[in-house]
Parts: sequence; structure tokens; C-alpha cells
Amino acid sequence: MTKSDYSEDSIRSLDWKEHIRLRPGMYIGKLGDGSAYDDGIYVLLKEIIDNSIDEFVMGSGKSIDITVTDKKVSVRDYGRGIPLGKVIDCVSKINTGGKYDSKAFQKSVGLNGVGTKAVNALSTSFVVQSYRDGRTKRAEFTRGELVSDALEIDTTQRNGTAITFSPDDSIFRHYHFIPEFIENMIWNYVFLNSGLNINFNGTKYYSERGLFDLLTRNTDTETIRYPIIHLKGEDIEIAMTHGGQYGEEYYSFVNGQHTTQGGTHQAAFREAVVKTIREFYKKEFDASDIRASIVSAIAIRVQEPVFESQTKTKLGSQNIAPDGPTVRTFINDFIKKELDNHLHKHPSDADALLKRILQSERERKDIAGIKKLANERAKKASLHNKKLRDCKIHFEDSHERKQETTLFITEGDSASGSITKSRDVLTQAVFSLKGKPLNCFGLTKKVVYENEEFNLLQHALNIEDGLDNLRYNHIVIATDADVDGMHIRLLLMTFFLQFFPDLVKAGHVSILQTPLFRVRNKKETIYCYSEEERQLAIQKLGNKPEITRFKGLGEISPVEFELFIGKDIRLDPVILSKDQSIRNLLEYYMGKNTPTRQQHIIQNLRVEIDFVKEPV
Repeated sequence: MTKSDYSEDSIRSLDWKEHIRLRPGMYIGKLGDGSAYDDGIYVLLKEIIDNSIDEFVMGSGKSIDITVTDKKVSVRDYGRGIPLGKVIDCVSKINTGGKYDSKAFQKSVGLNGVGTKAVNALSTSFVVQSYRDGRTKRAEFTRGELVSDALEIDTTQRNGTAITFSPDDSIFRHYHFIPEFIENMIWNYVFLNSGLNINFNGTKYYSERGLFDLLTRNTDTETIRYPIIHLKGEDIEIAMTHGGQYGEEYYSFVNGQHTTQGGTHQAAFREAVVKTIREFYKKEFDASDIRASIVSAIAIRVQEPVFESQTKTKLGSQNIAPDGPTVRTFINDFIKKELDNHLHKHPSDADALLKRILQSERERKDIAGIKKLANERAKKASLHNKKLRDCKIHFEDSHERKQETTLFITEGDSASGSITKSRDVLTQAVFSLKGKPLNCFGLTKKVVYENEEFNLLQHALNIEDGLDNLRYNHIVIATDADVDGMHIRLLLMTFFLQFFPDLVKAGHVSILQTPLFRVRNKKETIYCYSEEERQLAIQKLGNKPEITRFKGLGEISPVEFELFIGKDIRLDPVILSKDQSIRNLLEYYMGKNTPTRQQHIIQNLRVEIDFVKEPV
């Protein structure tokens, strides 16, 4: 375009649905295929459930029914129901909703009137039906366009709203819902809303004790040092204990929203716990010793909250209400009074907490020397770190693409070379292992500093002092799909679970899927990730196509690799079962040859005939 081409005709205005579909990331964060907990399809589901939760908070409707199949989602609440004359406007007119008047929804999550409209615009099918005082109205949309507008009719159904939608697979390519991610989301809803019943695919979810139940479900109760401390006040609830794991683990919420990246409330909580404990014991403990191995949850309610993005994963509000105290003051005052009272009333808890702090202090001093040397080596190595090919955008940056930031951990130079040449240099980094990492099961954190490779990996991720400054949203283990590659996966997962379990629990670690076969003829090439896909490709192409088996990542050319780590990337998330102890899990897989593991191998041993190549 030349300067003379720039005229009134060059300026155009998009309507609401065009803008959402053109820039979906502005509204729901990254798109993804459902393999990560923060992918767009879960944000769509959450936006609909949030409206139902707001009804419950306002005292209307004690249950929500949720059904999720492979490609369709249905949510039915029993609140007041959308006013029938506004059913269409509420789901299709931007900045239209009932949450602007703070009297109606004083402490709601969604205040901008965008959420439901985004779901509508990004769905191939979106149906809304409101039931209100014996009358009902239904409307149906496709990609935000109204296609069916029924008249009001009589009904015997209970009041409430029902929404059914199917995410648009032209935007969410190859998407699939992972039930564990939805279950975690639903558990958080019931933990934060005691008395609420959620029925998800035939299973009921309910909590009586709120955040106490959350910590009970998410913590290895065999390793906690003292009973969970559970404190509640007006607009604030906390639960905390100390365990035996490394690192700090926080679950923070604002108005029912899981703020996975923390924010002003989480920072205030961490600060208040340190200050209160120092004053209680009358000793200036190091803050890291107080917070080491802490497992805690905090939920607050804020009037008209300000989040740092539309996906609401980090609180930016400085005040509880426009004319109220700061978040920092509010939380500090509550912790100072209630936690101090609890420790005075429960001296056995106070003694156990003190022992945990003193143990952390001894461990910190024990590794202080080697830690200093290791950090100096890592600092020098970072200037010419051949193991890390970094990207330009990082997770801690305030950049619209920070959710896409990824670190691929590869085995050897051949695999890292292919990925490095085909990666997106803005958001994708590569860390190359020189061989099999050390089996660190049962070792202390001292080994992280003594082992050069672990130390460099820790510094590449920037997780030495917790996840606050994590440099990549996704840590992807990219190894060959052979015995050696599987072993390296286990060794790396042992490292993360042993020393940085919060990284796994927060959903940052996953496994890269790469194709096992390439099936092609002169007209078409199909990449297959399983034997079943290979058979389907052969049937489709017919007439004896050429078939190649990829033995390792190094055999895949950079041109081809670009296809597998771009928009069609396939990731298997590392998900921890909530009823599974990390200690027992690592003992089973990475401990010495235990009888249970030997017996499992004997019972499940089978011989695989390797596929080499079929004739053309």
C-alpha cells in the first residue's frame, strides 16, 4: 500500500463477533487443543459456569448440571434465569449484562460483559434458553450469528438458564476435553462455594469445609507437619500447613476465580505469614525458611476486581473496594490476628511449625556453599550457554503472547538441532541434554546444585526461588519414543516431582508427541501418531503408499518438525492423580527394584514386533 492508497476506504469497523473471532487471544488467552489446563476451550466453559456461580452467590440456585462430551458442552443452572426480553442481548451484544450495577453483583468475577459473547462468537453452535416464572425463551446462534429466535412459551421447568455450545474447530484445531482439567475446575468451584452442588457427567461434587477440603484433596496428608489451619472471615478464607516437599505451593482465588498467576492478594498473603510468624516466635527467621514447604490456599472477595488480562489469572487490584482498605492491609490485618490467635491456642501446632522452620534453616545453610559456587558457574555459563537456545518473549513479560512461551527439553544435539531450526524464535526455546540425567529419587536438593545439568536447567527456568518468575509457561519434554527416550522422560519427571512439584501441579509440564510414521504418495503426505492412524492413512491413500518409520527425533527434518511444534502441536500433559502420593509414585517407578514393580512387569510383559518398512 502506498501513501496515496490510505483513504477513508482503508478504515473499517468490525462488529463484535468479527473482532472476537479475528483476535480471540485478547478475550480467552491462548487457543490450544485442550492439552493444557489454560487452553481456550476450558476458558469458554469457565465463562459460562461463572455466570451460574454468580447466581448461587446471590442466593439463587444451589445446583448446577454440567455435561461435557467430546465436542459439546451443556450447562444448566437453577438461578433466576436471564430476563426473557434480554436473552438475545445478553449473549450477543458486547458490554451488555447485569454486572455493571454493583448492587446486583457486588463481588462478581466478570464485570466487562464479554465472556458469554466470546463463547457465542467462538462456537459453531450456541444455544441459550432461559426459564423464568413459568415462561421460557430459546435462541440459537452459529459463530455469533442469530439463526433461530423462538417466541416465549409456557414451561413447567424450574427457573434458571441453560446454555449448550460446541467450540469452533476451525479456531480450536483438533481440540479435545481432558476430564481431569474440568474436574479440577469443578472442585475449585465447590471448595469456594460451600453448599453448592455441581453434577458433572453424572458425578456429584460438593464441599462442606471449603479451603480445608481443598488442601486435604491436594496435599499428601501423610507428610504434613501439623493439622491444616483453617481461618475464615468476612470476604476472606485461608487454609495452610507445611509438608515435606520442596518449594512453596499456593492456591489463590478472587471472587471464585482461580488466579493461577497470583497477584496482589497472594503476594500480601506470603508477606503477612512471614511477618506474623516472626512476631509470634520473636525471631527474625529468613523468609525462605518460613515459607519452605508451605501448602496454602487463600480466597478473597473484592468489589469490582481489576485483573491483568481478560482471562483473569492475576489480580491487579490494590484495594478491596473503591473506598476500602488496600488488599495488602486487609490480608495482613486478618492474618496477624487470626493466625497469631490460632498458634497461641494450639501450642502443638506452633511447636511443629517451629521445627519445620528450623529444619529448613539447617538445610539452607547446609547447601549455602555449594549453592553459591553453582550459581556462579551458572551465571558464567549463561553468557555462552550452549545447552539453551533461548526465545525472545518470556512468561514473566507483559506480552500478549507470553502464554505461548515454551521450553523444549531434548536429548542430544541431533534432536535439538531440528527443533532449533524449525522453532518460533519469539516464543519457543530449546534446552539440550547431553545424555541421561541423574536419577535423583531420594536425594536432597543439594544435588540440584552439585549436578551441572540440573543447575543449568533450574536457572534456565528461573525457578530456584519459586514460580513467580517462571520464564516459560510450557515445559515440554521432547524425547524419542523408544526405551532410552522413555527412560529420560521418567528421569526428568522425577527431577520435577522431587524438587519442583508445584511446577507439575500447576500444569506447566507436558510430553511432546511426534509422529511415528509418514505415509505418502505423489499427491499427499499423512503423518501418523499411532498404528491406528497408520492403518487409516494406508486405507485413504491406497495402492501401496511409501511408509517411513521415524526411529528418533533426529530423523525428522527441520522442515517437517515445524509442522509438529506449530499450531498443530500435540502435547500430553503430565497430570497428577489427586489420590496419588508423589513419594509413593516415585518409589514405585524410580526406587530400587521393588517387588510390586517386578510383579507388574512380569504380569504385563509382552513382545512387540517392530515395524521396519513396507514395500512401495
